[in-house]
Amino acid sequence: MENTKDIKKDDMTNENVRLSIKVSLGTIFFNIVLFIIKIIVGIVGRSSALISDAIHSASDVFSTLIVMVGVSISGKRADESHRYGHEKMESVAGLFLSFILLLTGVFIGYSAVMDIINDTEIAIPSVITLYVAVLSIIVKEAMFWYTKSAAKKVNSSALMADAWHHRSDSLSSVGSCIGILGARMGYSVLDPLAGIVICLFVVKAAIDICKDSVDKLVDRSCDVETIKKMAEIIKETDGVIDLKDIKTRLFGARIYMDIVIVVDGNLRLNESHAIATVVHNKIENNFEGVKHCMVHVNPWNEEDSEGKNKDKKDEKEQ
Repeated sequence: MENTKDIKKDDMTNENVRLSIKVSLGTIFFNIVLFIIKIIVGIVGRSSALISDAIHSASDVFSTLIVMVGVSISGKRADESHRYGHEKMESVAGLFLSFILLLTGVFIGYSAVMDIINDTEIAIPSVITLYVAVLSIIVKEAMFWYTKSAAKKVNSSALMADAWHHRSDSLSSVGSCIGILGARMGYSVLDPLAGIVICLFVVKAAIDICKDSVDKLVDRSCDVETIKKMAEIIKETDGVIDLKDIKTRLFGARIYMDIVIVVDGNLRLNESHAIATVVHNKIENNFEGVKHCMVHVNPWNEEDSEGKNKDKKDEKEQ
């Protein structure tokens, strides 16, 4: 049986999209402010680590714009060309975001390595660059928790990826602090070394986001624990004799399911349909991420009974 709550779910999706856009606009504003402060202070204060950190903040602005576009498109209702909706566009946005992050990280690392190889004369950063790096850590951590909270509320993988992008920026600012402090203590090489550390954080974030996006684009199943809980709820339903099969796939931030249950073959069609409806509603009510749940009914027969008894006997013998 097909989902009967499409209108309600579409309204909920629109609310989630609005919240995601609101959060994204807020983080874009703060990233622009941070970028301007970091780039100016980094140049004036002679800190390559802070300049690299500023580039990372600038990349956050573009990545958040990509997230906004992806979330907006994924929230569109199903149409004749996309009967299952547009949720996967969120994962496409996440994949694109991962490539931008990767390029950003490689650029930062390359610049830092070339400074060391060419033995570029490294100026001692001024103390104000250290204050700005500390300010960046505080602001980016706040942005991380704010975005992460919203991502959990709307169950958005793209928004969660953006949250961890903020966290990677916060960690890169920690690297900036170490580099600036070390350079001021006479170890000027620590400044470009901090740029290499920032590169590693950015590349790690890019790989994680890419993996998550690819998993959702190739219809990866839900985790084992979630499937186990679903199976328990289905088996506890009155009228369900057995659960033949349960398939799940992540479709963007949503879950699509195909369930095969076994009921008494002597039941009337409307009675079997009623049992399937109960299973369908139980799954949707207990697992918020489920958007589409198809329940197929098989009639119970003697072969099913004999098969189950044989399996139990084999288990006992083992």
